[in-house]
Amino acid sequence: MELKKIKDPYIERLFDAILLLENREECYRFFEDICTIGEVQAMAQRLQVAEMLKEGRTYTDIAQATGASTATISRVKRFLHYGSNGYNIILERLEKTKQQ
Repeated sequence: MELKKIKDPYIERLFDAILLLENREECYRFFEDICTIGEVQAMAQRLQVAEMLKEGRTYTDIAQATGASTATISRVKRFLHYGSNGYNIILERLEKTKQQ
């Protein structure tokens, strides 16, 4: 899959840095330094929306549970179905960790 949209050397360096994080505590430390709290919360919210969409929950239910706007829910749904498969990859891996 071609990821030309966001691929550049600085983003690759960022992703390399993220892949070097060894545990949740290091993730907290790094993301607290590199992002605002709002940015981290927005990413977490989108992941929660994706999980709920995969469960078949309604927009109303998702909006009430997460505080996400219907525009955000719609955008996440579009990427779940027509994006680069990133949500699906991580949601499958998270599901596997729950089952262990």
